[in-house]
Amino acid sequence: MAAVPTVSRWWRSRTDPQRIELYTRWSYYSALLGLPPLLLFAVAPGWSAAGTVLPVLLLVGTVGTAAACLWVVRALLDARHQPGSPGPDRAQLALLLVPAALTAAAAVAAVDGGPPSPSAPGAVGMLGGAVVLVLSVSWAMRRLTWASAVTGAVAGAVSVAEGNPLVSGVVAGVAIGIALWAVAAAFRFTVWILDVVQEMERTRGVALQLAVAEERLRFARDLHDVMGRNLSAIAVKSQLAAELARRGRDGAADEMDGVGSLAESSLREVREVVRGYRATDLASELAGARSVLRSAGVATTVTGEDDVAAVPAPVQELLGWVVRESVTNVLRHSSAGRCDIGLTTDHEGTTLTVRDDGAGAPATWGNGLTGLSERLTAGGGRLQAGLADGGFVVRAEVPA
Repeated sequence: MAAVPTVSRWWRSRTDPQRIELYTRWSYYSALLGLPPLLLFAVAPGWSAAGTVLPVLLLVGTVGTAAACLWVVRALLDARHQPGSPGPDRAQLALLLVPAALTAAAAVAAVDGGPPSPSAPGAVGMLGGAVVLVLSVSWAMRRLTWASAVTGAVAGAVSVAEGNPLVSGVVAGVAIGIALWAVAAAFRFTVWILDVVQEMERTRGVALQLAVAEERLRFARDLHDVMGRNLSAIAVKSQLAAELARRGRDGAADEMDGVGSLAESSLREVREVVRGYRATDLASELAGARSVLRSAGVATTVTGEDDVAAVPAPVQELLGWVVRESVTNVLRHSSAGRCDIGLTTDHEGTTLTVRDDGAGAPATWGNGLTGLSERLTAGGGRLQAGLADGGFVVRAEVPA
């Protein structure tokens, strides 16, 4: 009784593709293991040979054919996991056909001499069917149809040679060919299902890898957007505090307090990014941008702050990232003396414009602007950025 839950746990531990593959394999194995007894039962009613030579040859040939079919079908099923599997080679085809042909000859000889019976064509059909069954692992249905038709024609010819009427031989051949085609189609369909399930499993694996890569990209983008401005502001405030201290002027302590506040804020925001729950508030970003830029000596004007309340929360988050990245670019990549930030909203949507007069502004997009464009595109918006009027202009539009 202890073996039953063990087998049950073993089966449950397998994935669906593994279960289907096991089912497919053992469907082939079971069908081929049943070949020897079925063939002997088919030959027995028409047996007319005397002595022990033919029975021994028939038994050995039947078992040998079944063993060869099992070995080849296992090799073909294993080869399916390799890319570009070509199917059975010449050696495998010879291993299938030679024992089957010799066993069929022994079966025909064993029933030859007696009254006409279906034993000989039945034996030929079973042996040919075993070969067709194995080939269904890798052959297409067109080739399997021809193989079934050839096997049926040989079985019909054997039936006529045994003394059966021509019509009976044709009917027997057609019936055997159709039966083999149906069996081959059923097994080929099972292999096709296995291929589809395994391909879906591989696709699922690729999708998971893409999801991980996308999450890594999101994290890198968020980390860049979060830390870029704060670190730039920390650097500016630290330089300002050092300069004030050298000149003996007041305000160095206040600037260092600001550095500490920014560091604490950065730590908090990084933790929120890691958790994946960080939200950007547009009003806070606009106020922070004005404060940081003015601390860096950049004359800054912000217009449209009163319209922030009318902007939907998802749009505020998108435009907050635009403000953050634009200010980072002003601090790090330009020698701007002035920066104008404008927010407008109407029935068509919301537009945010960040314009500076920095002569050293970048002419090409970096990771930050590329990430912003991806965010806005995902939210239905559009980002434009480039050199204009001796400075750099970033324009973000989000439709209503």
